[in-house]
Amino acid sequence: MLGSPKEEPSEIGFFHDDLRVHIRWMIRRDMQDILQIEQAGFEFPWSEEDFVRCLRQRNCIGMVAERDDRVLGFMVYELHRNRLNILNFAVHSQHRRCGVGSQMVQKLLNKLAHQKRTRILLQVRETNLPAQLFFRNTGFRAISVMRDYYEDTTEDAYLMEYRYPEQAGEDLESENRITRLAG
Repeated sequence: MLGSPKEEPSEIGFFHDDLRVHIRWMIRRDMQDILQIEQAGFEFPWSEEDFVRCLRQRNCIGMVAERDDRVLGFMVYELHRNRLNILNFAVHSQHRRCGVGSQMVQKLLNKLAHQKRTRILLQVRETNLPAQLFFRNTGFRAISVMRDYYEDTTEDAYLMEYRYPEQAGEDLESENRITRLAG
């Protein structure tokens, strides 16, 4: 679960303090810190087995944001031919609103390219307003509601998407052309 939007603008999102982190591949010794962040941040946290099962998949990648050899946040995502799908994303509660999450999102945005991977998708619980606002402030948009999405509850999820800027612009341009032609 992520914090709510910040007051001062940055390149993406908004945050008060610019807490620089190093984002690297997740390794086994990170698991204890990751599980603590996960359990403190979510009502229905992933177990260690959930992480291991996911990360054993060929297209699944785990990364951590660290500072001074301490894990401050993590993300797990799937690589697909034309998109990334964020499966899990969290920042330690003491380091929210410090730019850690924005830097992790920026790392993912850097993996997008015109005519290659052009979008990032994620599902956010309908009750997780802080995450919805965070991702909205980093350029994601809710594109649909997924009814009764979660196995642990009957809660709905919002499917949120970030589109590579040129891709989003092309869609907008074609929509404007259709609007102009229609009258």
